[in-house]
Amino acid sequence: MEDDGEPEQSSWAYLPDVCLSHVFHWLDDRDRSRAALVCKKWSCTMHSGSLWRCRTITFYGEPSRARTLEFQSALWYTKKFGKYLKHLEIKLSNPYNTPFIKKFQVIMRGLLSHLGKCNSHLESLSIKYLELDCLIWKNVVRAQFIKNLAAFLKRMSNQLDYLNLKGARITLEEGCELLNSLSSLTNRSFISEINIEDFFSLHLSVYSSALFHQTMSKFHRLTILTFNYNCISDELLDILREHSSHSLCTLNIKCHIHDPHGQVVSGMSWANLAKRAPKLNVNFFFERVMKHDHLARILLVEIPVRSISLRSCYFSDPDWTMRPTLTNLLPAYWHGLQKLTLELNNDHELLDNELLQLVLLCKRLLFLKVWAFLSVSFMERLLQNRAERKCILTTIKVRIYTAQDDSTEEERLLADIYRKFKYLIDSELNYFVITYPMV
Repeated sequence: MEDDGEPEQSSWAYLPDVCLSHVFHWLDDRDRSRAALVCKKWSCTMHSGSLWRCRTITFYGEPSRARTLEFQSALWYTKKFGKYLKHLEIKLSNPYNTPFIKKFQVIMRGLLSHLGKCNSHLESLSIKYLELDCLIWKNVVRAQFIKNLAAFLKRMSNQLDYLNLKGARITLEEGCELLNSLSSLTNRSFISEINIEDFFSLHLSVYSSALFHQTMSKFHRLTILTFNYNCISDELLDILREHSSHSLCTLNIKCHIHDPHGQVVSGMSWANLAKRAPKLNVNFFFERVMKHDHLARILLVEIPVRSISLRSCYFSDPDWTMRPTLTNLLPAYWHGLQKLTLELNNDHELLDNELLQLVLLCKRLLFLKVWAFLSVSFMERLLQNRAERKCILTTIKVRIYTAQDDSTEEERLLADIYRKFKYLIDSELNYFVITYPMV
């Protein structure tokens, strides 16, 4: 007997729109376009604004056919659904010559112009590692790109909440022009998070610039500011205290060996800022700035430090020792330090005792990452103290440097230590420890 009823529908036909949209969220552009051809319902879901709020566009310096198609698709969908966009990230992958940069500038001009006209929801913009001081950026192309970006930031200044221009490597005047664009409509900017780490070109003494101070005084609601130490001055700290102390939560500060960092900043300026901004935490990232006298000028006791990273990047310098920093400087932050990263080529000094004492002193230290010349017994002592609740570490990542080609014996000892404290490691710790020959 024939069945004259309606054909049985797949369970997908009854899937609520919100669930279907969630499934589409995990598909790439190609799969989304294919899914949209299935039926009217799926086509409508494809055009749901919630699917197009976040977009990453990667410009490939050496494109393959697949990458070219991926880029063209991302660009097309960004323009088609640009009115829904809330979070936009632009990536430059291996830019290698001037024609590529010129093409990038032309495409960005059209994209930014289109979004500036159709979008009223954009909250975050990230364009990292532009490296505008490279020779492939010819002056005319560079100037046009900065002009287009400044015009876009001006249009979006009343809605942008997050801007990341890390690695732009720009002149002081050009950098201030871009930042000023965020406040050009009202002479005030209420953006809450800015990342201008490596934003200015190397070797610039930004801290002494009145133009920079004037620019930063226009920001009135900063919660997170990421920048280089060559921007820090008493004037800047006073500006942050006056205009953003009610909202300021985090300062991420990078200090690089090639950036000026010899300026004098008073502890009183830090103390005044910390007093007015009680939620403030400061995270320091030092790149090859390792000498005690340099660090002592920067790491003042009045700073509410939460995290410190000291990286020598495999460079070994017999003129510096780490011991005074571990015993004299870092203990000043025993009450607030939560995260400590040390990547040291300390082949001329053993720091086991000093590092262990520092860990025990810092009562809130949760994260410890150490790449250094250490003895294997350091790990056993550290884990024993953790087992006895003398410290509260939850993450331990250690790379034990050794000057020997064969580290079999050290690895055997580490395996024994792991077995001894396996119950603790498996239940309470994010734990990773290896030996690493440095020969």
